[in-house]
Amino acid sequence: MKSIQNTALWLAAFAVVTLLTGCPASMSASSYTRDQARTAQDVEFGIVQSVREVQIEGTKSGIGTLAGGAIGGVLGNEVGAGTGRTLATIGGGLAGAVAGSAIEEGVTRQRGLEITVRLDNGRTMAVTQAADESFVAGDRVRVLTDRFGTARVVR
Repeated sequence: MKSIQNTALWLAAFAVVTLLTGCPASMSASSYTRDQARTAQDVEFGIVQSVREVQIEGTKSGIGTLAGGAIGGVLGNEVGAGTGRTLATIGGGLAGAVAGSAIEEGVTRQRGLEITVRLDNGRTMAVTQAADESFVAGDRVRVLTDRFGTARVVR
């Protein structure tokens, strides 16, 4: 029985790591989803007016909650006997779910930039994206916008 619980614990831990590494949708100006590939985008030119560092919130898909709850439940089941074990399993599952949710959000959180661009047509817009490329006031840039309004700033 103990080896089954240990195996379940290791499988749950592996699932958490595997799922969390695949969770974050890229906010990079250089990354495109499959749906965005080979679609037309509007292109506008402009000058960067300001750049502000921001924090892009992590994902809250529920995967961390489920995996944490499973791990917590398995660990809680290792405590006590009878009613105490049942309560420990439930408590471990609840605590694990809360911890798993927080871990998922923290692991997928990323540094971002809010880039304000004065377009050549006189309009000003701000785009927030991953901070994987640097911009400074005065940079000449392109703003690409897809049909759904998703925009990115690129050189």
